[in-house]
Amino acid sequence: MKKRYIPISIACLLSYTLVKGQEPGTVQENKVDSVQQKKDDTTYPKLQVKGLFQARYLVSATKDVDVNGLHHSDGSGTDNNFMVKYMRVQMRAQISKRTEVAVLANLADFKSDPKTKVLENAYLKYTFSPKLAITVGQFRPWFGIEETYPIDIIKSLDWSNQYLEFGKLGWASFQIGVAATGETTLGDMPFSYSLSVVNGNGKNQVVDNDNGKQYATRLVFGLSKKYGVNLGLNGGVGDVMKKQVHALGVDLTGNVSFGKRWNLDMQLEAKQAINHNLYYSLEESARTSKLSDYLVRGIYFLPNLRYEVNYFNLSAFELSCRYEYIDPNYKLNANARQTYTPMFGLEFLKNYGARIQLGIQLDRYKKQTENTSEFNKNLFIVQVQSRF
Repeated sequence: MKKRYIPISIACLLSYTLVKGQEPGTVQENKVDSVQQKKDDTTYPKLQVKGLFQARYLVSATKDVDVNGLHHSDGSGTDNNFMVKYMRVQMRAQISKRTEVAVLANLADFKSDPKTKVLENAYLKYTFSPKLAITVGQFRPWFGIEETYPIDIIKSLDWSNQYLEFGKLGWASFQIGVAATGETTLGDMPFSYSLSVVNGNGKNQVVDNDNGKQYATRLVFGLSKKYGVNLGLNGGVGDVMKKQVHALGVDLTGNVSFGKRWNLDMQLEAKQAINHNLYYSLEESARTSKLSDYLVRGIYFLPNLRYEVNYFNLSAFELSCRYEYIDPNYKLNANARQTYTPMFGLEFLKNYGARIQLGIQLDRYKKQTENTSEFNKNLFIVQVQSRF
């Protein structure tokens, strides 16, 4: 079967299941199902509305470098700034026991050109069982740790540089397509998986920019329940402009408790992929004939130490320091970027209902280039957020 027909096959399977439903059972079972259906009809749809507000104050501590990290040899540029990063509104509609529709929009994107922005999630999810769920629409395909949780509970300042780079390449962040996810056990070991097929050219696109699709998978093995050790393996292949691309990744998470109040959460992730965006951004005369010569490689390590306070509205202190290494073209023209992001956070209310973070982001490049973003910089950050 040709790859292009895989999404059609999935859609047919979903349609068959929705139309046919469960196999006929006994009369008594049908009566029970009928009563349950009537009960469900009186409770659906179930609507849930959530949101996130996140704002920052940024100060560049490096001369001639603005708050966006761009160097200005003429001394221009803004070195301090108030900004609203997120004003997210999310609505989930549970329209049946198995069917869910979700919408997520970031209203803060209206402050600039909203084309291909604002709308983030827009999908339908049908859950056959805990072992299989099908998601169709615009969503975040799983290809690492960060895709499995939202921005408002990130232990650092923002997404990792690795996540942002792989989002541009179509492997992470918000994409349009279809995915199958589920969880089960392999013996006594918890196991979860994700299989996805996406256009690979980002969110809110009217049409795919070529006939190629990107196929990705993620497998997670629960190695230790006591210490929360999970091993994730990620892989993907696809076609971009009639050339084959691929991506690989491995990640490890762990969680250690020291008594009732202290907790250490750790994340380690490494990825490598063909950097087709870089390849096609170059003039034909300025690039090699092999797309596989252009490779991006990255790794990050994020430990987060948490102390539960539970004093009035103050819930906890958090201290983290993320180390990142990424090189968008390490094979031909290496210029590694190393980023250190120490952060101190105060959590108010419960479940990150409100949070204040203080930190600094330190970027160091192997080779600096004036009037570009490839320039050493130090950025101080004060960030506040509230979930509702």
